[in-house]
Amino acid sequence: MVVGVPKDNIGGERRVALTPMVIPSLKQAGLTVLVESGCGQSAGFPDSAYQDKGAQVVSSRAELFATTDVILQVRALGANPAHREADLPYLRANQVLIGLMNPLAEAKAIQEVSGKGVTAFALELTPRIGRAQQMDVLSSMATVAGYKAVLLAAERLPKMFPLMMTAAGTVSPAHVFVLGAGVAGLQAIATARRLGAVVEAYDVRPTVSTQVESLGAKFVHLPLDTEAAEDKYGYARGVTDDFRQRQQELLARHVAGSDVVISAAVVPGQKAPTLITEEMVAKMAPGSVIVDLAAEQGGNCPLTRANEVVVQHGVTILGPVNLAASVPYHASQMYAKNITAFVRHLVKSGQLQIDRKDEIVQETLVAHGGSVVHPRIREKLGLAPLQ
Repeated sequence: MVVGVPKDNIGGERRVALTPMVIPSLKQAGLTVLVESGCGQSAGFPDSAYQDKGAQVVSSRAELFATTDVILQVRALGANPAHREADLPYLRANQVLIGLMNPLAEAKAIQEVSGKGVTAFALELTPRIGRAQQMDVLSSMATVAGYKAVLLAAERLPKMFPLMMTAAGTVSPAHVFVLGAGVAGLQAIATARRLGAVVEAYDVRPTVSTQVESLGAKFVHLPLDTEAAEDKYGYARGVTDDFRQRQQELLARHVAGSDVVISAAVVPGQKAPTLITEEMVAKMAPGSVIVDLAAEQGGNCPLTRANEVVVQHGVTILGPVNLAASVPYHASQMYAKNITAFVRHLVKSGQLQIDRKDEIVQETLVAHGGSVVHPRIREKLGLAPLQ
């Protein structure tokens, strides 16, 4: 079986699905690996590094798609809407596509893929269970984003993060408030603490309080009923409008007292919840910084603009998108290990085996046999459930 890695062609994407160091693992599983020339260049992996590890380099994207059984990408169809029409003609029946596909927001793209007879796995849907931990690309990329968000905030903030005792007097530490204690939020907490800031954090799931406190931050407990705020895989669920309004009222004091707010609250497949209102922003001190990691899903603040820097009421609001691509070497390294683990889970004796009873396959398989097969995506498309 032949596995192919094309260059990710979305604007600004610098990651690559496989790095040279994972090639031997795939070859050991009985796979042949082809890579498009230059696919890893922007991440720091030249063609020669792939060849040294046993991969074959092809010069043409069309040739790569035409000669491979399995295509591995970072941002595949659905996650790269600007280039959807360019790659769709290359795909063929019975080919396998594995990568990020943004399936819950781009269900139409999954329908287009299924129409080509392609078997597609969307890695965003990897269940957070013990067996799938090493395949969890969302957690890997969120780790990078949380780290980089703090560096962006530190660069913009007109203060230093740590407490300093100097001959010129004492410099007070910056106060950082993290909204959303998922993987990105937890990494933001850890990074801000390393830089010496005083950190508070809030999440709609009170069960994460011990993780927050283990990193040296204070968890903000709000008197709200959060029983239904988490699904069986540990992802946040949507809440009611009344809950959201009360939540905003209670968070206002903590936002106003912070030098930096990093928001990373998202609900898979839904618009990001509004946690920071314009009224809250207006009460923050001039020079304060908000880094909204939910910008691509509409933002946790209504003032956020994706991929833009907005200054309102003296507060700088950053809306970075795809932060993981700004640290492409290590982001690619982590992604490659995740996707390699996923592929090896599917491959038996050098051939792909799709076990529909396996929970990892059930949750990630979105298209197969000419049909959209994932229940949640069928629901988004208005399709009847499959028998």
